[in-house]
Amino acid sequence: MKHLHALAGIITAFCLMIILFITSVEAVTYWTPGYFEKEYTKYNVLDSLPPMTMTDLLDVTEQMMDYLKGDREDLHVTTTMGGEQREFFNAREIAHMEDVQILFLKAIALRRICLGLATALLLFMVFTKARIKHVLWPSLCVGTGLFFGTIAALALIISTNFTKYFVMFHHIFFNNDLWILDPSTDMLINIVPEASSWIRQAESPFSSAFSPSSSLVSASFLPLKTEKKRGVDSLRLYLRAEIFYTVSYSSPYMSPSGDNCG
Repeated sequence: MKHLHALAGIITAFCLMIILFITSVEAVTYWTPGYFEKEYTKYNVLDSLPPMTMTDLLDVTEQMMDYLKGDREDLHVTTTMGGEQREFFNAREIAHMEDVQILFLKAIALRRICLGLATALLLFMVFTKARIKHVLWPSLCVGTGLFFGTIAALALIISTNFTKYFVMFHHIFFNNDLWILDPSTDMLINIVPEASSWIRQAESPFSSAFSPSSSLVSASFLPLKTEKKRGVDSLRLYLRAEIFYTVSYSSPYMSPSGDNCG
């Protein structure tokens, strides 16, 4: 029974890490006042769009984020651009965002499942009279260590060829090529800041180990921007704001504490 209790504690730790990860992303994108305005200003996003106001852009963003949570039926968002009323997203972007919404809602469902499983495991340990102080905390520490060890290992692998795994993740999570966007016709890719520093972080195995969204989960939802330069197709990686914008801003949610591991 002691080993069963230890296993329950380790699984609980994994569940808690997943819960905290998903919640930290939600906290950044939904609960942080002025987050998108700050990012849009920082990366001069309005310069990449037809003339429009920051107020209109933030309204579009708010409706997009509502759509991802299922609080809006569709993504037909009308706004003022270039002095005329038009839909911000085209048919290709809307189709892609439908796929992204499914993944987002699955992530929310996964959090609920992890919460329920963690609760059930804790209750199991209580009712089977596990020695909580001597079993639970060490197991949680071991589970947390294994979780971040796995993240670090994956980050190290991905850092060897970020573009390769970037594309691979898209093929895993999407069964179409709608995630390949054209900045000349697709506004979605233009409202995403070009975060070269985040990309460099994703290519660093040491920093990625402690910011898993930079190279692992987030990579599954990033769009690909294609552009022609001197007649040659080149790929440039851009981070997007639609789901897992970045967890770097919410590191307090993700930083493992060793207070109970001594």
